[in-house]
Amino acid sequence: MKWEKLLNRGRFGDLASKSTNNSSRSEFEVDYDRIIFSSPFRNLQDKTQVFPLPDNAFVHTRLTHSLEVSSVGRSLGKEAGYYLLEKYPKLSEAGISAYEIGAIVAAAALTHDIGNPPFGHAGEEAISDFFRHHESGQIWQNHLREDQWTDLCNFEGNAQGFRMLVSKENGLKLTYVTLAAFTKYPRPSDIPHRDVARKSQKKFGFFINQFADFERLANFLGIEKNSPDCWCRHPLAFLVEAADDICYSIIDLEDGCTTGLVSFEETVELLAPILKDRFDPEKLKGRSMTQNLGALRALAIGQLIEECVVAFITNEEGMLKGIFDKALTDVIPSAKALEKITEVSIRKIYRSQVVLEKEAAGFQVLEGLLAVFSSSIYNKCYRPEQFSGKDKSILRLLPEDFPLNGWGEEVNPYGLIRALVDYISGMTDKYALSLYRRVNGISFPGN
Repeated sequence: MKWEKLLNRGRFGDLASKSTNNSSRSEFEVDYDRIIFSSPFRNLQDKTQVFPLPDNAFVHTRLTHSLEVSSVGRSLGKEAGYYLLEKYPKLSEAGISAYEIGAIVAAAALTHDIGNPPFGHAGEEAISDFFRHHESGQIWQNHLREDQWTDLCNFEGNAQGFRMLVSKENGLKLTYVTLAAFTKYPRPSDIPHRDVARKSQKKFGFFINQFADFERLANFLGIEKNSPDCWCRHPLAFLVEAADDICYSIIDLEDGCTTGLVSFEETVELLAPILKDRFDPEKLKGRSMTQNLGALRALAIGQLIEECVVAFITNEEGMLKGIFDKALTDVIPSAKALEKITEVSIRKIYRSQVVLEKEAAGFQVLEGLLAVFSSSIYNKCYRPEQFSGKDKSILRLLPEDFPLNGWGEEVNPYGLIRALVDYISGMTDKYALSLYRRVNGISFPGN
């Protein structure tokens, strides 16, 4: 792969391959601004990161997490950009700057959670389980191809995010390179064999009906395949992943300390190996816990950015050849310290009572919503003799543009059920809970 092609400014959805932007903003700044002002991004303000939103302490939502990941991503991209411009003079000749490379990573990082459903990762499992186990989900299996059914039984927030970013309805028309940097897992869900040694194949990055979209993107940027149905990562995707890894490791720990699940003393003990000689216990005296947490977080993130940039530079040629395929945070000096933080976070934060209760509620709410809407849609399309007044009322709650009209044999049932998953997964936590209560008669509008 060649950087000159990997950083092409072409825009997805535009027939012309050249830039159409004549403003003072770069193409990648335009990407960032379009994302910031989009509805899917705004909805992240009421989607769970880890904790339900408490009344007495600030913890992160998907929105604040995404903004912080984007900030870290910009720093990673700019520092890596200085190295790339020095090594590949043709990039400067093409008008690429280190700032632009930082803007690409920042924009892609801003969207990295945009496809996540309500209630965090539990929401992903709830949607998958609905099709695997619930009778109202399983009824669709005989109407779908095997690869389509695999998509539904393995809901993946990364693939949902790619679907949203290339959707005509959202109208974002991002650059190909931002979309490629977003795609950490450049493969479909249904592949014969997964190479467990490749981080890029751990999950999947697009549903089967976006296969052609990603193939067009890969061809445009010159991204090569490493197997018949899997592509190599765009090298900047490693930086987007690193930005996310850095933020959730450090900031989830900070939230855990803020909410009292991890003691301040243990938090300091976990961060000290990352800070190394920058850590000075004397500077913690005479300040509040919140002030100390903020200072330690900033120092730790700064150190991890430096280490990840070095790892990127060291492995950049391997990325271009498609032979390096690990998370940068797994190959840096602080890797073991991050592993320890993850171990403590799983035990004390992610499996805490408040988080488990939130996840249990998420399973109940999402399964309930999917069951109600799925049954009504199925009755309308396949069991008209059972289509009731209740079903009519339920379907009137769907968005106006939901593709129910004109149903017939020529309509793909996968597209129909995919649209339902789009609707449910795009909800905020509070709206999903409110709608669940209303459709089940637990509360009434206005209550």
